Amino acid sequence: MALKIRVESPKVKYTEDYIEAQYEYQTTKVTEDDNINYTVTPVSTNLLIRTQLKVPKLGVMLVGWGGNNGTTITAALLANKLKLTWETKNGLQKANWYGSLIQASTVRLGRGNKEDVYVPMCWMLPMVNPDDIELDGWDISNMNLADAMQRAKVLNINLQKQLIPHMINMKPRKSIYYPDFIASNQEKRANNIIFGAKFEQLEQIRKDIAEFKTTKNLDEVIVLWTANTERFSEIIPGVHDTAENLLKAIKEDHSEISPSTVFAVAAALEGCTYINGSPQNTFVPGAIELAEKQKTFIGGDDFKSGQTKLKSVLVDFLVSAGIKPVAIVSYNHLGNNDGYNLSAPQQFRSKEISKSNVVDDMVQSNKILYQPGEKPDHCVVIKYVPYVGDSKRAMDEYTSEILLGGHNTIVIHNTCEDSLLASPIILDLVLLAEICSRISFKLMDTEDEFTGFHSVLSILSYLCKAPLVPRGTPIVNALFRQRAAIENILRACLALPPENNMLLEHKANFGKHV
Repeated sequence: MALKIRVESPKVKYTEDYIEAQYEYQTTKVTEDDNINYTVTPVSTNLLIRTQLKVPKLGVMLVGWGGNNGTTITAALLANKLKLTWETKNGLQKANWYGSLIQASTVRLGRGNKEDVYVPMCWMLPMVNPDDIELDGWDISNMNLADAMQRAKVLNINLQKQLIPHMINMKPRKSIYYPDFIASNQEKRANNIIFGAKFEQLEQIRKDIAEFKTTKNLDEVIVLWTANTERFSEIIPGVHDTAENLLKAIKEDHSEISPSTVFAVAAALEGCTYINGSPQNTFVPGAIELAEKQKTFIGGDDFKSGQTKLKSVLVDFLVSAGIKPVAIVSYNHLGNNDGYNLSAPQQFRSKEISKSNVVDDMVQSNKILYQPGEKPDHCVVIKYVPYVGDSKRAMDEYTSEILLGGHNTIVIHNTCEDSLLASPIILDLVLLAEICSRISFKLMDTEDEFTGFHSVLSILSYLCKAPLVPRGTPIVNALFRQRAAIENILRACLALPPENNMLLEHKANFGKHV
């Protein structure tokens, strides 16, 4: 339930269907007079932001539903909906949404009675209640969700026992399996396959989406890839470059079209948001163009859960403190099926790319520390160790240059339960993507029509290792800037000013006047 905020201002109007907020969007324009001097000009744009109040009945279809992430998010939704509790060696555990930005973090509204007032982020605007989400999905394995949950070995056994009756009748739909795109060690799982040419598979996926939407009487369906990491597709002119060529290549059964791209195309054609939770290059140029033509949302790539999230914080801290990272070495070992698949070189290369680019924008922001083209040595290693299962170990070494040729080295060991970190991220991606479909904008005092967010939902960057952004726009990897973007967009929908953390009223001596 959204918090009802009474704003003593004519800038916010509540109607039966919408919240309409008049919002002054302030930016700065920087021009370079010569190689030394810059001119900074404040620019203000007045917007009318409209948020639809009616929350849709939402369905989520997971590609890779029977995997560790798919079974864990299913279990989490059920455990919270049923308000389950279970005994552990540390005492009674209750279901919660810890790790979810939307459900478990708070936003500062302002000050009241000399104290800061914070509310859960999910109270800012009317959002989908996780208890009301309908789930379905595909998997190359026909194992029911209860057995798949037990195979994953992620959850406490006392919780599993309560969930088995609710999950045993959940069975994934047949999926797409192209052996060339995932590791050969996954072949033994592949017993639940849509056969036929790529176009026939595309049509079956579309039928699955339409059937799920009709059967469950849904207003909206979001498709999310949480299956195995694929190798990178080779981008071929005439095949991947335009929406028309991509559809033509699928009809011609071209070998260099990945399963994840087929799912993305199916989602766009069915008017659905598609989110890519793995590091492969699903969104080839033609897939992006198709989403834009169909006016659907896409987002990705790769869930940002453990090591990469920490890296985006630490490098931001070092660079903004005037300390120069010169070498970053990241080592991981894990034993779940994701690690098994990533033990193949081509699939590891996809992950390596998504984990390596996370520092680029922070490095490029500081021309005092880094000359043009200079950046830290950055090495990423992932090893498969079956015994540790879903409990991933990550070790990082950050070596930095400091004053007068000195060096500083930070070494971090991070143990994280992979799927228990990724599952709240799946929820956040779905909830954020959905609320974005109900927010639209127009310039004040114009006859322009309301327009929504760009098809490429860069607002999801906080949750993704390799943020997908619209062509020609900057990629932001700094974690706190990414979160601030989400928070301030929600604030703008209520005509609240952006949170700038200046707190000048507490830093200047205004006496009794403030």
